[in-house]
Amino acid sequence: MSLTDENADEANPYLRDPPTEFEPVDDLSADEAEREVDLLREAIREHDRRYYVEGDPIIADRTYDVLFSRLQDLEDAFDCTHPDSPTRSVGGEPLEAFETVEHVAPMLSIDQSGEAEDVREFADRVHREVGDVEYVCEPKFDGVSMAFVYEDGSLERAVTRGDGREGDDVTRNARTIGSVPQQLHGDYPDFLAVRGEVYMPRDAFQEHNRKRIERGEEPFANPRNATAGTIRQLDPSIVAERPLEVFYFDVLEASDLEDSHSAELERFPEWGLRVTEHVEFADDIEEAIDYRDRMLEARDDLGYEIDGTVIKVDDRDAREELGRTARHDRYAFAYKFPARAEVTPIVDVAVQVGRTGRLTPVALLEPVDVGGVTVSRASLHNPEEIAEKNVNVGDTVRVQRAGDVIPYVEEVVEKNSEGHYELPEHCPVCGSAVERDGPMAFCTGGLACDAQLRRSIEYYASDDGLDLEGLGEKSVRQLVDAGLLESVADLYELEREALTELEGWGETSAENLLAELGESREPPLADFCSALGIPHVGPTTARELAHEFGTFEAFRETAEDDPERLEGVDDVGETVAQQLHDFFTSEANAEAVDDILEYVSPQESALETGGDELEGLTFVFTGSLEGVTRGEAQETVEAHGANATGSVSGNTDYLVVGESPGQTKRDDAADNDVPIVDEDEFRELLGEYGIDLE
Repeated sequence: MSLTDENADEANPYLRDPPTEFEPVDDLSADEAEREVDLLREAIREHDRRYYVEGDPIIADRTYDVLFSRLQDLEDAFDCTHPDSPTRSVGGEPLEAFETVEHVAPMLSIDQSGEAEDVREFADRVHREVGDVEYVCEPKFDGVSMAFVYEDGSLERAVTRGDGREGDDVTRNARTIGSVPQQLHGDYPDFLAVRGEVYMPRDAFQEHNRKRIERGEEPFANPRNATAGTIRQLDPSIVAERPLEVFYFDVLEASDLEDSHSAELERFPEWGLRVTEHVEFADDIEEAIDYRDRMLEARDDLGYEIDGTVIKVDDRDAREELGRTARHDRYAFAYKFPARAEVTPIVDVAVQVGRTGRLTPVALLEPVDVGGVTVSRASLHNPEEIAEKNVNVGDTVRVQRAGDVIPYVEEVVEKNSEGHYELPEHCPVCGSAVERDGPMAFCTGGLACDAQLRRSIEYYASDDGLDLEGLGEKSVRQLVDAGLLESVADLYELEREALTELEGWGETSAENLLAELGESREPPLADFCSALGIPHVGPTTARELAHEFGTFEAFRETAEDDPERLEGVDDVGETVAQQLHDFFTSEANAEAVDDILEYVSPQESALETGGDELEGLTFVFTGSLEGVTRGEAQETVEAHGANATGSVSGNTDYLVVGESPGQTKRDDAADNDVPIVDEDEFRELLGEYGIDLE
């Protein structure tokens, strides 16, 4: 009996006004548990259908959660899980890799154009080959196309489009998506393969990006990228946490085919397959073109991204007669929208907390094309600039890219809000008070703020710090989230057993990291000063300070008690001197540094002079070098009479470029006609002067 029958309430007590209190699991027999599990699965599938397909739930979210939790408890207690159970939506054990499988029918692309004349030519060809036809018009979803295969109503597999002939089996990930039914409803075909589009709703995408930005992670460029990156995660539990949805829009193969595409779409909701409400008939191609123009006007009001419309011949026999090319079906045509260019609304503002605690407001945008690149976020710089531009959430703005790299809000084109955006009074990550320093705003939480803590550890381990291999952004976040790191000093308390219990860590990777940490206990003074992440103190300035003071104790004492003396050091002016003083006199920072010094003994710095072979030459370095750190390379040239500076100018003689170099320095070198040399050329240059780079 279906849950849509008249006696459904009596057939299943968990459909309407279900109980939320249950007998203890331990008091149930196996038969009683099995009966309750069957009823709960059946009811939850129906609630999923009503929520995702009909948009008309009949119970509250909280009640649904109680039923779902009860089902999980029973399945765990009586070991009666099943691949089709709704509880599979919470994920499972991570996969090592996806299996490549062949599609039951080709998943071809669609011929497309943004020009109306090309659409009319498509219609003319259709008319020549099959005569007059009706068209079905649908939005062209901007997501990830997949095939969903059902056998006897049960989800057998879900496969990415891949090359159209075969794709990746992502069934376990697909089961975590609420709008993917594990079991079809109603009078469904014995075999059914349908094509659907997995997507991330726009509101959910912006919220997901906001959280990524606040955690210090790189946001996704657009909902499609977010969807593609999610559906191919090897860990289904990650997919379960992300807000994906599905629209179904075509039958690839079925044991019982309908006569028309429109008839198929009508049956989809009966089977539990969600379809868009924006489907229309068109008697001729001009109506289809008009449909596209209306959808272009409505696109900003939809809850999901579309990049055009799809025009399909409705009659299935006509479709078969039209056939297909090697690349696309000849019965359909996509009429594309023009890309959004430069002008777009601000949907929200996220606040990113940097390593130094600085708060940077980031505008979250409706994705827009700027210079051929899709942009979904833009810098708002600081509170003063926000006030000057009078920009706020809801305003339509013009976006530009600084140096063709960093997007920023240039101006407000249409003011749709009152006033301008105000930074929060408390840090969005740790809740600490926010203090203003001129045009800047800073979180006062210091290393007690998770955002600053993670970035401080990442920087400490980076090339500009102690260059600890195996401690990148992902691994640091994992160690912090696991509770193994609450300070930089905790790095030296890590144990092999705790590391190997984490996902992705084996004996070798754990031992390698511990060996790296062991070797970092006596770092060069310049590397240690840089690794602390003091504002405005990078490797170049840290090296100058190390040369000037020789020991960490002397450097720290001067910064605390006599900051004016620091101004006599190259690369250190009044602002940097004050930053150094503020850093070391901060109670939280002083405590953090003291904790690190319990494990680390920075070495005294003594610049060994090897001669004046390079006297008069100025070098700038960018990127990472092999075999030596950038700091060591800089010390080498300085030891032989050259200057090593942090920025390129007309006085620079060579820019040395390693792996992953910065674009700005290369651009400055080009503007100033400064020779650019790679590491091999740099070593050859030193060799000409009889200098070895060790």
